[in-house]
Amino acid sequence: MKITSLNTFVIAARLIISLFVQRALAIAVGEVGIAKIGVIRNLLQILTSTSSLGVFNGVVKYVSEFSDDNKKLSDLFSTTFVFVCIGSFITSLVMFFGSSWISFKLFNDLDFIWLIKLLAFLPLVVGVNRIFHGIVNGLSEYKKYAKIDLLGYILSVILLLICLYFSNIEGVLFAITITPIIQLIVLIYIFGSVLKKYCQIVYFKLKFPYAKELLAFALMSFVSTILINYIELDIRTMITNRINIIEAGHWTAINFISKNYMSFSSGIFTLYVIPKFARIYDKQGFFKEVLYIYKTLLPLFGIGMLLVYIFRNIIIDLIYPNFVGMEPLFKWQLMGDFVRLATLVLAHQFLAKKMVISFVFSELFSLLIFYVAAYYLTDIYGVEGVVLGHFIRSFALLIVVFTLVMIKFNSKKNTNSVKH
Repeated sequence: MKITSLNTFVIAARLIISLFVQRALAIAVGEVGIAKIGVIRNLLQILTSTSSLGVFNGVVKYVSEFSDDNKKLSDLFSTTFVFVCIGSFITSLVMFFGSSWISFKLFNDLDFIWLIKLLAFLPLVVGVNRIFHGIVNGLSEYKKYAKIDLLGYILSVILLLICLYFSNIEGVLFAITITPIIQLIVLIYIFGSVLKKYCQIVYFKLKFPYAKELLAFALMSFVSTILINYIELDIRTMITNRINIIEAGHWTAINFISKNYMSFSSGIFTLYVIPKFARIYDKQGFFKEVLYIYKTLLPLFGIGMLLVYIFRNIIIDLIYPNFVGMEPLFKWQLMGDFVRLATLVLAHQFLAKKMVISFVFSELFSLLIFYVAAYYLTDIYGVEGVVLGHFIRSFALLIVVFTLVMIKFNSKKNTNSVKH
């Protein structure tokens, strides 16, 4: 597949770089530091959604559909940037004036108020960066996306290592916090001319047809991004309180490994699947495309995950020295992630066709299963219960998503039959 070959080098490069970075972090800051890094990354993910009011997938969808209509694109971006301004302003106020409460809630002390206040000045940058990435994805600019992704990642890693050397964990958290600035600069440098062509905004005004459409994506983003990161924060706190922060560090570490390869798949899916599904309206064409993706992409990720499991002890020694408590977590995490990949392919139909109710229901169902299972199984299996809960929710979600997609196509078929 063309898109897979275009991203192979980027995937390999990021994996190799990530291996060395995670090892350096593990040695320098230990399990406690890794847990704190997980906290700030969850917080940044929440900010990424709130600062843009979660309209990223909407931008991807409509840029793909309106790429040849300048008037519609102008109206779309006019509305989008009003959303960004509103979301960024509210997010900044909450972060700045709630810095003491947020610091104590997330880190159990007030030592990181400075970091939360720094974050309060970044939502506009984060929001604009998110929208520009949506344009890149919507236009399916695979090569430029790969360049942006790799260069932004390399520069952010360099900054992180410099800050780690001079300021240890505080420096790392600072570097992670300002990474969106680097990413935005790289994106504008590489993709600026295309952005200028497509993103021509002559006024800032809510165009209500687009505002209504984008609000649906905002709701979906709230569920899929804000809630899941909040739950991860809560589960990390639960592990710390019920067991200890060392185990919380182990769970955060396995999540880092998981999110490394899952981010590649989600990037490919966003670039390819949403624009593709947006143009498919019949069940036969949809499942033909799904089967093609399953035959080409899933085996690739499956082999990679199998290798990760086989060499898990070597991976722990290489990336997280002395994190011996991680080993039992690999099995359920990897199995859950593979099932989730299969689910994600189907679930992108919700985004491509703006099936808001189906998306929200499936995500809330998934989060509820995960939350309840993690809390219940942790008492029985310790931190391994959390990853077991992840597998259970992934399998249950696959069944739910498949059922919802079939119901949608069958109802559409019945509607068409009645019309005829």
